[in-house]
Amino acid sequence: MKLYIYATVILGTIIAAGCAKDLNQQPISNLTTQNFYVQPADFAQGLNAVYNSLRTYPDRILNLSETRSDNLYAVSDGGVRDWEGINSFHKTIASNPYVIEAWNTNFVGIYRANEFLLALQDRGGVITDEALRSRYEGEARFLRAFYYFDLVKIFGRVPVTEKAVSPDEARQLQRAEVSEVYGLILRDLQFAADNLPNTYAAADRGRATKFAAKGILALVYMMRSAPTYDIKGPGLGLNEYPQALTLLNEIISSGLYTFSASFPNIFSYTNENNSEVIFDVQYATGFNPVLGATFPWLLAPDTWFQSQGKPTQGGLMIRPVSNNLLNSFEATDTRKGFSIQSGYVFNGVAETRSFVKKYIDVSKTPANRVDWPINFIALRYTDILLLKAECILRGAPGTPAEVDGIVNQVRNRAGLTPISGVTLDRLFEERRKEFVGEGSRWYDLIRQGKIDQLIPTWITAEDVQGQMLSFNKNYIIYPVPQPELDAAPGLYPQNDGY
Repeated sequence: MKLYIYATVILGTIIAAGCAKDLNQQPISNLTTQNFYVQPADFAQGLNAVYNSLRTYPDRILNLSETRSDNLYAVSDGGVRDWEGINSFHKTIASNPYVIEAWNTNFVGIYRANEFLLALQDRGGVITDEALRSRYEGEARFLRAFYYFDLVKIFGRVPVTEKAVSPDEARQLQRAEVSEVYGLILRDLQFAADNLPNTYAAADRGRATKFAAKGILALVYMMRSAPTYDIKGPGLGLNEYPQALTLLNEIISSGLYTFSASFPNIFSYTNENNSEVIFDVQYATGFNPVLGATFPWLLAPDTWFQSQGKPTQGGLMIRPVSNNLLNSFEATDTRKGFSIQSGYVFNGVAETRSFVKKYIDVSKTPANRVDWPINFIALRYTDILLLKAECILRGAPGTPAEVDGIVNQVRNRAGLTPISGVTLDRLFEERRKEFVGEGSRWYDLIRQGKIDQLIPTWITAEDVQGQMLSFNKNYIIYPVPQPELDAAPGLYPQNDGY
């Protein structure tokens, strides 16, 4: 039986409300952390609050990665929308709500993790099970690393702190160099990998595992190895593909995960926590406060839901899939029909543009648009396999036959014929179609090493409305949010290009 949680822990301006599926927790009163952590159950509840900052992660990467990328031509046809500046490379997006949310929510998660870790250090002795205490620390450090990794991919340099700081202290924290941010991420993920369990009992399903930590750590090594593009972004130009490959092989050899024979089954509402899932953001429906998701409808227009006899959800306008992506699918590729809706009719008017529907099961449409009952998969086994192929193509130990075998396994599931001699560029094209609508495309383009070539060429071919601005390498990362600059004038320099 699935168990659901909600919690509130208040300290100063930070309010934590846990909302993960399958993590058992009872409501608690509003307490400061100074007098809350007094018994073992308090730590279980406090840790769940750290997980809560994952709730908007899916929306964020759909807004800042998927929409930014060549997967979508999200030029609005009905007034200016918040996503338009993201899609069209406006330089004046420091006040964009998506940019502000990315900074704020991740730092709230980091604050919660730091508060929890301090309490665990000072008062964790009430947890007599040493292994449990180490697991709790591993979970909190995994989450802190996860939030910092999200930040460094989005903004490059950010302030780094391993303790919860007051507003006055925060106004003194300079942005750390990217290498320093990664230093904390690496330490935290390595600790998590060493101290987290392989699996959990059903009541704790959804927590970070040893192999979730190893998978994210592998991805960190690979992002650090991306080109610098001569900006202070997430790429450091390192060659850490062998380190990543070692971790990926450990996940594969664990035997805990399997390659699903059915692509749709990976995302089925009746097949959550399946053997493809390594780490996901968990949601539940029908609770008060609401614990459901919003990401399924984020890229889909309300008129489509209405055409299906369903209530509007919040996707007021369409964010069309780019022609470039649509034309990249081979004729027999079954992923296209599952992931993308190619037109519809509403009130007798045909909409010919396509949009992403990957996580939508229309039969599960809730009455409350913020209460969708589906988890978001942040890391899945197919990704591990394709990342392994990428490492081999980058010079890590392995053979071309291994690369071809991995790619053809994915292609076969999609109803495609095998290919040979897979190159890096071909691998990233295969990734693009496999992971459309999962928010990885922008970061894949960064790792590919050709984003500064591919995006300008794509804009020239795709921008039929002439609404997109010119791309330059500074737009690989986002601006520091304007409220952060205003809060402490002179503390942060704005990222170049904004």
